[in-house]
Amino acid sequence: MEHNELMDKNGVFRVATWNIHKGVRGVGPTRRLEILDIGHGVEQLDADVICLQEVRKLHRREEQHFTRWPAMPQADFLAPEGYEAVYRTNAYTKHGEHGNALLSRWPVLTHQHEDMSDHRFEQRGLLHVEIDVDGRPVHVIVVHLGLIPGSRVRQTEQLRRYIAREVNPGLPLVVAGDFNDWGDTLRRALRHDGLLELESTRNPTFPSRLPLVQLDHIYARGLTAISAQVPRGRAWARMSDHLPLVTEFQL
Repeated sequence: MEHNELMDKNGVFRVATWNIHKGVRGVGPTRRLEILDIGHGVEQLDADVICLQEVRKLHRREEQHFTRWPAMPQADFLAPEGYEAVYRTNAYTKHGEHGNALLSRWPVLTHQHEDMSDHRFEQRGLLHVEIDVDGRPVHVIVVHLGLIPGSRVRQTEQLRRYIAREVNPGLPLVVAGDFNDWGDTLRRALRHDGLLELESTRNPTFPSRLPLVQLDHIYARGLTAISAQVPRGRAWARMSDHLPLVTEFQL
């Protein structure tokens, strides 16, 4: 089905966000490779845009440890047929690097990255991608904020400044990712810029085996959210320590 036919059929724009935990669960010699199943999970999400965090570009130690480690970077490996993958590194480590990625069913127009590291112990960043949805530019920003509350507040203010500087206020905008926030502070701050999420239901995403809190969010302005859901079940809980979040918007 062509993109235009899909959009004309239902007028729905489907966005997912998922922290994939670098495609590996556990630690030490008993850790297991989950990136292959995550690939199947990404296909099942059937989203127009999938925002991913903790995506490996490469990791030399894991590549040697796992016989089925993908030969290509994880963002490219996870992109379903017909999708375009955009990846930018946030963190450089001893054995490799990882960051945020966006997989898009729609053509990518531009993309850029900004460092959001608040201190030397956590390397963070945002990925900004502009896509063409049926002839309409839509901006999507993928974020992964820090573990320290003060860092998250400062990173949110940086995000707001970035949006004011880089995103035309008249164009639709989605901000999605792992906000690592257990409260309401960041939601209130983003609301000042017209960024809202569907709050009719609770959608806990963490920890995946017994989700108690919603660390992952999808905010938008210029788009009307009509539904939000978190896939459940043993298979989803096994793949990462986060569950995916999926929100549908009416264009």
